[in-house]
Parts: sequence; structure tokens; C-alpha cells
Amino acid sequence: MVKVLTALLTLFITVNAYALTEVTATIDKNPVIVNESFVLTVVANDDVDTNALDTSALMQDFIVGRTSVSSQTSMVNFKTTRTTRWTTVLIARKAGNYTIPPLTVDGVTTKPIDVKVINASENNTDTQQTLFITTDISAKDVYVQQQLTLTIKLHFAAELKRGSLTEPELEGANITQVGKDKEGETIINGIRYRVIERTYAISPQKSGEFTLKSPVFSGEIMVPSTRRNSFLSFAETKPVSVIGEEIPINVKAIPTNYQGTWLPSELLSIHQEWQPKVTEFKVGEPITRVITLTAAGLSEEQLPELEMSLPAGLKVYPDQAELHTGMNNNRLVSQKVRNFAIVANKPGNYQLPEIVIPWWNTVTNEYQEAVIPAQIITIAANTEQPEFVLPPNEAQITPTQTPIEKTVYVEKASILQWVFLALWLLTLLAWLITYQKQKSTQKTAVVSKVNDHYLALLAACKKHNSEQVFTHLLPWYNSLNLQSVSTISQLLASTNNQPLIAAIEELQLAKYGQAPIAWQGDNLAKAIQQVNKTQSTQQQNNGFQLNP
Repeated sequence: MVKVLTALLTLFITVNAYALTEVTATIDKNPVIVNESFVLTVVANDDVDTNALDTSALMQDFIVGRTSVSSQTSMVNFKTTRTTRWTTVLIARKAGNYTIPPLTVDGVTTKPIDVKVINASENNTDTQQTLFITTDISAKDVYVQQQLTLTIKLHFAAELKRGSLTEPELEGANITQVGKDKEGETIINGIRYRVIERTYAISPQKSGEFTLKSPVFSGEIMVPSTRRNSFLSFAETKPVSVIGEEIPINVKAIPTNYQGTWLPSELLSIHQEWQPKVTEFKVGEPITRVITLTAAGLSEEQLPELEMSLPAGLKVYPDQAELHTGMNNNRLVSQKVRNFAIVANKPGNYQLPEIVIPWWNTVTNEYQEAVIPAQIITIAANTEQPEFVLPPNEAQITPTQTPIEKTVYVEKASILQWVFLALWLLTLLAWLITYQKQKSTQKTAVVSKVNDHYLALLAACKKHNSEQVFTHLLPWYNSLNLQSVSTISQLLASTNNQPLIAAIEELQLAKYGQAPIAWQGDNLAKAIQQVNKTQSTQQQNNGFQLNP
């Protein structure tokens, strides 16, 4: 009996294993809309290899998306039914009449399916699009390295379970997403759509005719259950894909007559701002010159360096440039801002040279220059602190010779003795001159060092830059020939100057307190100027001047 049952079971399994007799193909809608996905379902009435279906024939007329495979086995009244289901997402790129060719699974072939593809504007059916993409490009005719912006909007009227959006593609171009995705809602033909907006900055790196491929969205949406028993039904999903229109792009080469750094832009400007806004500045007081470069259609990486040359008598302490990028009227706008702290060493009139930035106007197709004209600033003497001048040249230092008194008695001196004596005197004189030069040079070096730390510290206070203040505070204090310190605590312990102590404690509280706050350097700057002035007066009284 056991052998008989085993044989019957084996025969039953064998018969069902090779029972593939039918393969059917259907699509979920017809007609379909250009660039909107539809689903091709192929069902085989047996459990077959999941790789048995070849969809390569579909690629001639359609974009073939993700294919999912599922198998199901059921038994009713000892009758076993097996099915294998392939679900493939297809997208048609052009309107027209197409045919899904016969597809073969293990020697069994489906029937062909005629498909009508229409544009979205031709859709006169009652069904609205549940998912579509719109694109907006800032320009289709650009120069090499000129930034253009592509704005993608994904509209969907169904509940998304999951999804992903690829990046656009353009041969030989740098593509970067600008900012974060924006979400909103809109109503189109009475249908409420959720909208996800994404913006890309695209910079072509070579000239020619190209096609910009829009991103492709692929995901799953929730659909009503097809199960009859609603009590046992579960939420079902449907795979979807959608793609935007392809956009032709013409990229022009750099004009052969252009000279300089290539900056293609719709609008480029440069301007300056002085802080504080006064017409006359004083010696030793830092002033800030803010230079701002703004360009449309350029990335912040393309903006050139902002440099400033100054005449003798002025020292400059530049900050790190600040970069900003944003959108304005669907145009990418980049900005570079750099602060220059300027300190004058002596009074007078100083001419600042002009600043010129050459660029190419992509609207008028002309060479242009953004210019800050040359200007003269007046530096007045500062009666509240000693005048600072640049260290003098070595030629200006006149060595002081110490009188030499020496009586030489010579009795019957020979010519050789006179020669030795003359050499000895010359050697002594040379040593005295060298000593005086070294002593004067050391004084000059100390003065220069004192001036550098002092001016840099004042500039940092003016810019409210606590990091730079901590960098120059101790070197400045030690350069005043006061007690040598290596920490802020030692500095506070070594001085009796209460305004300086209070200003440093205010700095420490703002920087390291439990609730850090924005620090203002005005109080510290006043205290430093007072200490410097007091120490300068003492050194002058002792015969050592800060302004040799």
C-alpha cells in the first residue's frame, strides 16, 4: 500500500510539474500617455523559472523599468494550481500606435497587444493622470561653464508607499542639487496633487549639441484591493514610473578673442562698504572694507579670489571669504563676501588702487568689467595713542660712536709696531660700529613686532573675532616688555589694569560660558589701546621710543 501511494504521489507531482499550457499578457490601461508608466503583466499557468521571460524585445519601442516576479500555488479538491506572474513597468517616449510583440515562456507564446500612445493634452478620458513630472530649464542656449538651472516637479494624486528619483543626465556636465526638496500642493483640473520640487545646477564643460535627460521616478502607489472578501483583504500596491521630457541643449565655446579668467554670467557686479561709515579715519584704529562680488549663472566655486593691494603705510588683515548660493527668479545666484581690516601706521592721504573683475555677458554676448574705482582715503593723527610708523630702513639708522681716549707711548717704535697699532684701532672701531647697529636693529625689530601684534589685535577686536583675539593677545602682552606669561590666567594675575581684566573676563564668558553669546570687541579694544599708550609713555621716559 505504501509503495502504491508513493507511486501515485510521484505521478501526481510529475504531471503537475510539466503542466505549462498557457501564457497570457495584459496591460493595465490603453491608451497610455507619453512619459507615464503602464504595467505589463505576463502570467504562466505553472511554476516555472523566474528568468524564463525575456523582455528585451520591448526595448525597441518602450523604456523598460523594473520587473517583479511572484509565484503562487493553491490546491482545491486535491487539484493543484500553480502560476508564475511577471509584472513589468513600461514607459512610451513618443505618441503613436505600437505593438507589444509576442513573448515566449518555455516554448509557450503570448498574443501581441496593440497599444495607443497619446500626449497628455490629448487625454479626453475621465481618468486623470495620477503621476507626472514637469520640467523648467533656465536656458537652452548657453556657453561652456555657464550655469543653468533645471527645476523638476513631481505631481502625484495617489498615496505613495515608496519611491526614488534619479538625477538628470547631460554628457560632459557637472550636475549638483541645489538646496533641499520642497513640498507643496496644487489643484489641476479639479484634482488635488501633492508636489515635490527639486532644483539642479548644471554646468556644461564642453561645447556641442546635447540632450538633457530628465530624472526618472520609480516607486509604488497604493491601489484599492481586488480581493472579494474585504475582511481578509490587505492594502495592495502598484508599481509606477514616470519621466520628464528630454531637453535639447546647445553649448557654445569660449569666444576666441576673450582674455582672462572665463566668467560667463547674465549679471555680475562688485561693490564695497566701509565700516564705520565715516569720511576720515585715524591712525591705529582699524577700519573694515567689505567687498562683495555677486554673479548670476555662476557657482560659488567659479567666483574669483578677491584680493586688495595697498600702498605703503597701510596694513591689511583679510578674513576668510564667505560664500553664498541661492535661487532668484529661477536663476542661480552666487555671492562672495570678504572683509579686509585696514590699519594705518601714520597719517596722510592714501590712494587705493581700483579693483577690476573681467567677465562675459551672456545676454549681450559682450566682454565687460566690474570695477571698484580707485579712491583716496584720509588718515588723521590720533591724539589718544602714539603714532605708529613703519620700521625705518637700515640706512636711516646713524650709529653712535663712543669717543675713544688712548695715549700711546712709543719709544723708538719701529714701522711694524705702528702697523699693528693701527690695525688694532681699526678693529676696535669696527666692533663698536657693529655693536651700535645691532643694538639699533634689535630695537627696530622689537618695535615692528610690537606694532604687528598690536595692530592685529585691534583688527580682531574690530571684527569681533574672538579666535584671532586669543591668537594675538598673549604675544601682544609679552611684546610690551611686561612680565612674560603663557596663559590667559597668568596675564590676568600679572596686571592691575581693571578695564583690561574686565574686558578679558567678558571675552571668556562669551566664548566659554554655559550659554555662549555673540562677543563684541569694543571694550577690549579700548582697554588694549590704553595699556599700549601707558606702556609707550613709560618706555619713552626711559629713553626707548615705540616710534623710532
